[in-house]
Amino acid sequence: MTVLAHGVGSRTDLPIPIGFALYGAGAAILASFAVLLLFWRTPRLGGSGRPLPAGLQRVLDGAPLRRGLQAFALVVACFVVAVALWGPDDTSRNLAPWVLYVTFWVGLVPLSLLLGPVARVANPLRLLHRGLRVLAPRAPGATRLPALGLWPAAGSLLVFVWLELVYPGRSEPTTVAVFLIAYAVVQLALSLWFGERWFAHGDGFEAYSTLIARLSPWGRRDDGRLVLRNPLANAMATPQQPGLAALVVVLLGSTAFDGLSRTVFWQSGPGSANDTLSGTLGLLAMIAVVGALYLLGTRLSGRMAGQDPAVQPGRYAATVIPIALGYTVAHYFSLLALDGQTTWILASNPFGVAGVDLFGTYGNRVDLTAVSSDVIALVQVGAIILGHVAGVTLAHERALLSARRARASDQLPLVLVMVCFTLGGLGLLFGF
Repeated sequence: MTVLAHGVGSRTDLPIPIGFALYGAGAAILASFAVLLLFWRTPRLGGSGRPLPAGLQRVLDGAPLRRGLQAFALVVACFVVAVALWGPDDTSRNLAPWVLYVTFWVGLVPLSLLLGPVARVANPLRLLHRGLRVLAPRAPGATRLPALGLWPAAGSLLVFVWLELVYPGRSEPTTVAVFLIAYAVVQLALSLWFGERWFAHGDGFEAYSTLIARLSPWGRRDDGRLVLRNPLANAMATPQQPGLAALVVVLLGSTAFDGLSRTVFWQSGPGSANDTLSGTLGLLAMIAVVGALYLLGTRLSGRMAGQDPAVQPGRYAATVIPIALGYTVAHYFSLLALDGQTTWILASNPFGVAGVDLFGTYGNRVDLTAVSSDVIALVQVGAIILGHVAGVTLAHERALLSARRARASDQLPLVLVMVCFTLGGLGLLFGF
C-alpha cells in the first residue's frame, strides 16, 4: 500500500448505476437552479450573525491560546521531520508521510469546517517569524501584498499538489523531510521581506484552511467581532482578492487530475510512462481546463447581464468554494477514514524501536471494514452534488446582489459550467 493510494471508490462501489448517478446529479443542479429562480427573488444571505460572548472572544483571539497552539504545532512539525530523517526507511512503517499527506492535508478539511481557519491560528511559521523579526524589523515589501492577493498562495499550493500527485518519490520519508524544511525556509524568508501578513497571502496551507473555513459556522464581522452565522453567508462575505479564483481553480483542477490519473484512459494512454513529465503536463492541463471553463462561464454570464466580463471571475470566485470542498471530500473521505488509521498505529512506535508500543496499537492493521464501500460511494456522490447545489445558490445570490434581478438567461452559462463540473467530477471519480 502506498500513502498516496487515496482509496477512492470505483464504479462497483456505487449502490446505484453510474449512469443514473450522472443524470441524477445534473438534474439536481438544474432543478435547484429553477427553484432558485422561482422562489429566491431577493438576496437572503445577509445578516451579521450572532456575536459570541465577549469573554470567549478574548480567549480565542488572545495571545496565550494562539502562541500555545503555534508552539505545539512547531513541536509536532519538528518531531515529524525527525521521524522522516531517522525513523524506519520503509514508507509503510514511517510515520512522517502519513502525517503529512493524510492526517494534516486531509484532516485540515474537517478541522477547518468545524473550527474555522485553524491553520492560520496554529501556524508555527508565524511563531518562528516573530522570533526572526529582530533580524529584519522592517518589511520592505509589505505594501505590495494587497496587489499580490492570493496568487502566491495558489502557487505554493500548486507546488504541494504536484508533490502529492506527480512526484515519483513523494512517499519517501526523506522527501517529506526535505519538503517541510524547504517550505519553512522559503516561507520564512518571504515573510521577513513582506511582513507577517505574508502568510495569509502566500502560505498555501493557511490560505486553503481559510478558504474551507468560509463554509464553517464561525465568521467575523467587519468590526472584528466573532459571530455564529449561516455558512453560506460566510462564503458570500469572502473578500474579493486577486488570485482567489486561481486558488479555487488549483484545488478543482488538482482533484480532477487525481481522478483522471486513476482511469484506464490515463494509465494506458498519456500517463502510461508514469513519469514526472507526463504527470506534470496532465496536472497543468486539468487545471487549465477547469480555469478555462470557469472563465468562459463567468464572462459569458457577465456579458449577457450587461456587466463588465473582466470582473466576473473575481466576483463569482467565492461561489466555487463549496464545489471545491465537495470535490475534496469526495476524493479524500475514504483516505482519511481508512488510511488515516495508520497514523495512530505508527505513532505508537514512531522510530521503529524494537519492543516499543506506546499506545498498544503498533501491531494493529488498518480496518478496511470501518467504512463500507456503499457509504464511501454515497458520501462521494453526495459531496459533489451538495457542493454544486450550494455553488449554484451562491452564484444566484451573487447575481441578485450585482444586478438586483436574476434572469435565467444571464446565469445559464455559469450554471451549465457547474453541471459540466458535476458530471465530469463524478465520471472521473468513478472511472467512467
